[in-house]
Amino acid sequence: MPHGPDPMLATIVACILLAFIFGTGARLLRLPALIGYIAAGMLIGPYLPGAVAERGMVSAMAEIGVALLLFSIGLHFRAADLLAVWRVAVPGAVLQILVACGFGALVGQALLGLAPGVSFAFGLALAISSTAVATKSLEERGKLGGAAGRLALGWLVMQDLVVVFALVLLPALAGGAGAGAGALLWGLGQAALSLAAFVLLMVLVGRRALPWALTRVARGGSRELFTLAVLAAALGVAVLASSLFGVSFALGAFFAGVLLGESDVGHQAAAEATPLTRIFSAIFFVSVGLLLDLSQVAGQPLAAFAATLSVMLAIGGSVLVLLLAFGVAPRLALLVAAGLSQIGEFSFLLTEVSIRQGLLPDTVRGPVLMAAIGSIIATPLLLKAAEALAPRLERHMAHRAAQRPRPAKPAGPAPAPWPLIEQHAIVVGAGRVGATVIGALRRHHLPLIVMEENRAAVERLTAEGIPAIWGDATRPEVFAAAHPERARILILALPGALEAREVLRLARQANPAIQTVVRSHSETETSWLEAEAEVGLVMMGEREIALGMADFAMQRLGIAASTAQATVDVLRRRQLPEIG
Repeated sequence: MPHGPDPMLATIVACILLAFIFGTGARLLRLPALIGYIAAGMLIGPYLPGAVAERGMVSAMAEIGVALLLFSIGLHFRAADLLAVWRVAVPGAVLQILVACGFGALVGQALLGLAPGVSFAFGLALAISSTAVATKSLEERGKLGGAAGRLALGWLVMQDLVVVFALVLLPALAGGAGAGAGALLWGLGQAALSLAAFVLLMVLVGRRALPWALTRVARGGSRELFTLAVLAAALGVAVLASSLFGVSFALGAFFAGVLLGESDVGHQAAAEATPLTRIFSAIFFVSVGLLLDLSQVAGQPLAAFAATLSVMLAIGGSVLVLLLAFGVAPRLALLVAAGLSQIGEFSFLLTEVSIRQGLLPDTVRGPVLMAAIGSIIATPLLLKAAEALAPRLERHMAHRAAQRPRPAKPAGPAPAPWPLIEQHAIVVGAGRVGATVIGALRRHHLPLIVMEENRAAVERLTAEGIPAIWGDATRPEVFAAAHPERARILILALPGALEAREVLRLARQANPAIQTVVRSHSETETSWLEAEAEVGLVMMGEREIALGMADFAMQRLGIAASTAQATVDVLRRRQLPEIG
């Protein structure tokens, strides 16, 4: 009688074990862990007994991973953040899909022999970015919570909506002319109504019902039940969206996250979902490697290479050009373009639907899979290159703008919409940290100017009578509008270290005597800012929490407030000790 683990159990264990081993190896090589996960999947496929038979189970787990990842992302976003980027994301994503679809169709016709009509189904599979890869890559570089993350997520949501309509369109195309324009329009109209009904249900019912239900569970005091309730909310809404409204499984989970994120249980929901999200999202990347059939790629190497190149150039290039055309800052445009320059889960879905409908032959699987894997592996490298190229592109665009003829106008800067301000504070960043600083300064009626990339936040501050400048503070033209030469102190509440360094450099050029307070995220960055940049005060979240707790404890144990403060000042100049 044969002994050994069940094939399904062996597949799950192999996915998790090899993901850990290869992910650790990738990190040791200073590569993103997701590259190691994909390599683990490529190893599992041909060598693990039963792995091929259990690919459907791995794919299902991967789909859950994508849904939980988007649910977690939704918990940290607000509907206002997404609405603020719709003016760019909606037309931009539609134009980008058309451009990338055209490039992909040309590849299909030239190298795969596809007919002109059906080649657009192949092109569409090469035009939809992977939400899981883009968000994970931006998160690893600390960009997901900023302007780049908001813009990229709005773009991705628009792409997902296009997929909803594409899944209606593909069967109609497979039916040929017999289907008729009326049937096609009817199908698209049904899809639009279903989507609108789902959004309306979420806004009118879900916004109240989901937080209410989780609050009741939280009052019971059981962490296990609360965790189950969070997963039930995420996956339940995802199934509802997919089965009843035709919305993608992942997009449904994202909407659930956005609605829960606006409630007071959102933070705890995120904490409960995070461990499972990390595990299942790792399995998603393993499944990408698992799907690769090297024999299919070997039979069409030129088509696979051309498809990969088409994805990176057509998606990344068109996103970059469109964002610059919409007036987005070069650094931000480069980051978003690099983050979106790949395909993934929705491309696999569109490919399989097209094959089942008889639109595309089986031979397209190899090029699509190779394009996905190649572009996913390249994404972290493209993001790194984007950060390196950003200053050069900014200088180039500034040079071109300077050479462009301008209409005659009176000399001198344009008048600001507020009275002349001197000896003021410049607050860069109006997020949670910046908003707290702004509130403190306003409480004492101190002069300040706020700089923020979120247009909606700037309009809100302006309506409250706070001088606010919209734009990228790392751009000299934008930063100069805050009059740093007359400012007394610069408060950098930016989440990114590179951006903070650039703003600090501009401030020192304009006003060497300006005082500075900088937000930091690591001891290494803190040490550099204090030693090399000579920043007046560097605030690191974990350190300040520890010092605040120590100050409170010392005073409650009888230490005089002045003595406790002196101890805190000494400790602030030291690095946090690491235990374990």
